Amino acid sequence: MKRRAFALAFLLPLVGCAVGPDYARPDAAVPQAYKGTGEWKVAQPRDEEVRGKWWEAFGDSQLSALVERVEISNQNVLLADAQFRRAQALIAASRSSLFPTVGASVSAVRSQSPAGVAGGTTTGRINTNRTASLDAGWEVDLWGQFRRSVEASEAGAQASWADLAAARLSAQAELATSYFLLRTIDTQRRLLDDTVATFQKQLELTNNRYAAGVVAKVDVAQAQTQLRSTQADAIDLGVQRAQLENAIAVLVGRPPAELSIAPAPLEVSMPLIPPAMPSELLERRPDVAAAERRMAAANAQIGVAKAAYFPSLTISATGGYSSADPSQWFTAPARFWAIGPAIAQSIFDAGLRRAQTEEAVAAYDATVAAYRQTVLSGFREVEDSLAALRILEEEAKVQEDAVRAARESVALTLNQYKAGTVSFLNVAIVQASQLNNERAAVGVLGRRLVAAVSLVRALGGGWSAAELPEGELLRTRSNPPAAGR
Repeated sequence: MKRRAFALAFLLPLVGCAVGPDYARPDAAVPQAYKGTGEWKVAQPRDEEVRGKWWEAFGDSQLSALVERVEISNQNVLLADAQFRRAQALIAASRSSLFPTVGASVSAVRSQSPAGVAGGTTTGRINTNRTASLDAGWEVDLWGQFRRSVEASEAGAQASWADLAAARLSAQAELATSYFLLRTIDTQRRLLDDTVATFQKQLELTNNRYAAGVVAKVDVAQAQTQLRSTQADAIDLGVQRAQLENAIAVLVGRPPAELSIAPAPLEVSMPLIPPAMPSELLERRPDVAAAERRMAAANAQIGVAKAAYFPSLTISATGGYSSADPSQWFTAPARFWAIGPAIAQSIFDAGLRRAQTEEAVAAYDATVAAYRQTVLSGFREVEDSLAALRILEEEAKVQEDAVRAARESVALTLNQYKAGTVSFLNVAIVQASQLNNERAAVGVLGRRLVAAVSLVRALGGGWSAAELPEGELLRTRSNPPAAGR
């Protein structure tokens, strides 16, 4: 008993240790400020930050209705949700290694034993042995192999949870982008239709002037050319609009034939989206959080690999009843039991454990590189969106001036044409310039809205790494919230 107590006292401290490096998040390159914002500082109070249903900041009810359907119908989001639930199951599988296994068996074996030769005939005795037993076994986690495995599984599940948030945000942003591009086309189509109506009236006027001998036949040809060319441009927009409508249908999980979006002008507001501090981006983007959690999982796998260098301790026990006589089966004389520990140590494995450890270390180094690259890509996306918003805002102001000047030029040239001082070619030239500038102004507005969506996506859509579930919440949650919920 003393020897057993000593052995137990020696083993208990070992159960609490875990080999392998403890996880610490590696550093990543984080700038002091965004280049696209200059000397921007955090505003107080910070009520303008992106949070909640970010798409509602654009003030378009149909956009909001479509985005709400992404979560329940988009197949990529459902795929990410299934992968998260699979990761939850892997946690349960890893945790099961921490506990003993118990099994039960009942058997009835009929056998014949050999006997001697009597009178030239071989005889034997037929026996029926009946056994009922319970078996238990437990491999003691002396070196933390199983605990490291659980640690890796939980970090992997958190990564899958962040992947689900990233998939949802990506689908939402892609839908908003497609929607704004579609509305840009609708606005341009309305502009072209209005211009076609104007050119139709001008063609009638030119025909009348030609019939009266005021203008030459070439003016009529130019008016017809201008009208038909504008009609062709209006029709051509239908191709891109149909493709965008089909893309939106797929994003909400519907066959393209089952979704139609009625044309409407682009009437939304440009939201104010402050980018916050660069250091906060590491906590606000779900893809960065997923990459960081994969580092933690890979780090834990190093401990799993290193634990193989040490001996394993298994405690097993069995007990039950065995008897050839059915009436004596569950009686005291038929009872048996056995219990005892077993220690096993691999002596020669031809470098297997070393190779597995080196593989785990290399896998961790790969996740570190992937994490740092994800962080860099995140900062690039924010800078790209900030630059686009700043430059497009300047372009929009200049384009508005160009539109006003083009309208004034058309009005003056039309008066000159009616007075007979210029030909219709002059009118066609200034009207084409006005139409191009009007379409360009609409295009710039659409690009600004797309850039705003890109910035929201680059900033994480209001998501936060503080939402990552832990412990029991991680193992039981089946539908985690993500950006925009």
